[in-house]
Amino acid sequence: MSDPVVDLGDVGLDRGGHLLVKRALRRVPVGGVVEVRGRAPELAVHLRGFCRAQGHGFAPVPGGGRVTRGDAEPGRWRGAERAGAVDAVVDQAPAHWGLAARGATVEAGGPAFDFALTSRAEVWADEARRLYAQAAAAQWDPATAIPWDATVDLPDDVEDAVVQVMTYLVENETAALIVPAKFAARIHPHFREVMQLLAIQAADEARHIEVFTRRALLARFRFGLSTVGGQASLKTLVDEPDFALASFLLSVLGEGSFLSLLWFLRDHAPDPITEAVARLAAQDEARHVAFGLAHLSRHVAEDPSLRGRLAAAIQRRHDALAHTAGLNQAVFDALVLLAAGRWEPEALASAWDAVQELERAMDEGRRKRLARLGFGGEEAAALSALHTRNFM
Repeated sequence: MSDPVVDLGDVGLDRGGHLLVKRALRRVPVGGVVEVRGRAPELAVHLRGFCRAQGHGFAPVPGGGRVTRGDAEPGRWRGAERAGAVDAVVDQAPAHWGLAARGATVEAGGPAFDFALTSRAEVWADEARRLYAQAAAAQWDPATAIPWDATVDLPDDVEDAVVQVMTYLVENETAALIVPAKFAARIHPHFREVMQLLAIQAADEARHIEVFTRRALLARFRFGLSTVGGQASLKTLVDEPDFALASFLLSVLGEGSFLSLLWFLRDHAPDPITEAVARLAAQDEARHVAFGLAHLSRHVAEDPSLRGRLAAAIQRRHDALAHTAGLNQAVFDALVLLAAGRWEPEALASAWDAVQELERAMDEGRRKRLARLGFGGEEAAALSALHTRNFM
């Protein structure tokens, strides 16, 4: 059988002919020969240099040369390695894999990236891929998903209550944006699904901030009150340097409690716009909680000592906030008024009971999620009781 021939015509290697040569060499085994012909004046010279750089043999012939495929990776790719497999993650992602896609061939000698979170145990959850796909498909447009043209004509005190609650939601959701955004930048890209999920979680929170802000300012020119206690509570989340602990405090405890709050607002909303922003935000928050639980359940299974660190984080946060007043009284009062809908004493008393039931529902939800992480009933109850009175 004759050797394959590549006829470049008038095209030299310096004008794209090298691609045809490479293509032909890929089709022959190591040691196989490809004859290259052409009319470009410097073809033989360029072909010799190409073969030297790529690790192939070369023999000149009139009008071109015979190229013997080498048995090593071409020049610069000697020593390259595969960055894992496309569909599987490694236990520890090397720094020199850098930004390479999982499964890509990484050239040797590249820069080492300083990603802080490089181990599967620290960040991975098998559910990450599914949750990311679900989150991407469930993105909603604030401009069209909310009935902004609905008539809202509330009594002044009810509107003020809505504004106060929205003010509270904005500052809490701002913390909930900062935390995942901070850790997304620290995760090795080998665990891209987790990085993507945290990025879309931050995008969710950005959208929540937008719609809560727009609802707050729908009929007012300023926001409500922001307290020292609320800011102090959120600062403990923003300042937490450990990914597992931050995920636990924010997603499992804080956003889990916030789910109950958003459902409460959905059910007691005095207008269709408030109902829509609470309902849609709750859909997003449910995914955030699901990832936090999935990630930490896997982490605890692989490192049971983490459970003790989680408990200590709750206690440490409680102690740091012991001097604060907890939930903004204006927020509590606003929730009571929204649940009552009017000023009659009986309605207010019933609404006060509803807010107490909300807090019980938050506590029950926290206990269930703590049980998912392996905490016993009494310990889960004790830890839930230590959660910040600011809800988040």
